[in-house]
Amino acid sequence: MSRTGFSLRQMLEAGACTRCRLCAEVCPAASAAASGGLAPLTRLRGVDTLLLRDRTLLAKLLRRRPPEPAALERFAEDAFRCTLCGRCESVCPLGIRLKELWTTLRGELVRGKHFPAKIEAIRRNLEDSRNVFGEDNAERAEWVEEMRRPPEHGFRKEQAEVVYFTGCVAAYFPLAQKIPIAFAEILEAAGVDFTLLGEEEWCCGFPMLGAGLMEMFAAFREHNLSAAAARGAKAAVFACPSCYRMWREHYGTDLTLFSAPEMLLSLVRAGRLPLQELSLTVTYHDPCDLGRGAGVYDAPREILRAIPGIRLVELAHHREECLCCGGGGNLEMVDPELAARIAAAKIEEVLATGARAVVTACQQCVRVMTSHVRRNRVPLEVLDIVQLLRRALAGPKRPPG
Repeated sequence: MSRTGFSLRQMLEAGACTRCRLCAEVCPAASAAASGGLAPLTRLRGVDTLLLRDRTLLAKLLRRRPPEPAALERFAEDAFRCTLCGRCESVCPLGIRLKELWTTLRGELVRGKHFPAKIEAIRRNLEDSRNVFGEDNAERAEWVEEMRRPPEHGFRKEQAEVVYFTGCVAAYFPLAQKIPIAFAEILEAAGVDFTLLGEEEWCCGFPMLGAGLMEMFAAFREHNLSAAAARGAKAAVFACPSCYRMWREHYGTDLTLFSAPEMLLSLVRAGRLPLQELSLTVTYHDPCDLGRGAGVYDAPREILRAIPGIRLVELAHHREECLCCGGGGNLEMVDPELAARIAAAKIEEVLATGARAVVTACQQCVRVMTSHVRRNRVPLEVLDIVQLLRRALAGPKRPPG
């Protein structure tokens, strides 16, 4: 197996771990599985011993034998059973960039043909349909038809100031489609000139990053950038934190990029969204990619404080320490049972606050937590902050959502 995907810094980091075990103590996958094999330090040791050490000059001089294929297969299975939440990196005393190391590792394993079977399904879906679920990409904006008063143009304009990049989850999962519907209604109410890309929106690339398939990414990036440029957009907004992070970190665009909470807060501050009272006690779940990934912690909380009648109680683990919901890193496709156990632990923590609703700012978090709540008949409401703000928006009432 080639090691060319690892940078010199990453090779040094892989051998620098002090085995302090702090990362193992906070890893949601290792905790839910009760398996040390999923702990980040175990994975880091595997990178060093299985993928790097046998490729050194000394190893060649000593004629060290390469790792057995069976060992690589076992290691690959565990390497993909991770949500890429970044909690391990946040506690590493050496500052090892673990999340970047994990995505590089997945790329190396895929190149070496050691990966779970589901990864090939992700590849086929992206190649054939331009979305991770293999759905008809022409149906990306069909959620607009579910609105109470959909506009004739369907929010697909030839020219607009802002592109609303919907994301695969909100485009295709009925449970999550309430989020773009609410967001479009809010933007309309605030007078924001926005457009959807519709079928010209392709996957942002985040599933490729998590699946070790970044060799596919360039074509998707160039397509999305061209589609936004064709509409004369000056900004893009994302209700999906993973889409937001991909554009921020991998697109290299001159567009001004906003997460949904950041744009909504600016509209609230500008007085463009008159809000009425909602009597509700809520807690807030920081999405991994929006919080630890992009540093957006304050905007959602400021929005909650701006809604009259909302009482916020914080989770035991919040902001930088927030626990993953289980929906990241393609884990649901690779090990759905493990993802479900992580979600169960998240909901237990939410219930301990006594809140009647958990609010987040991620369509994937909403989908994962709602699925657990419904499956187990838990008396808890799960809302995206977009949905909560739409509910508080003064004016003609529409069905909650």
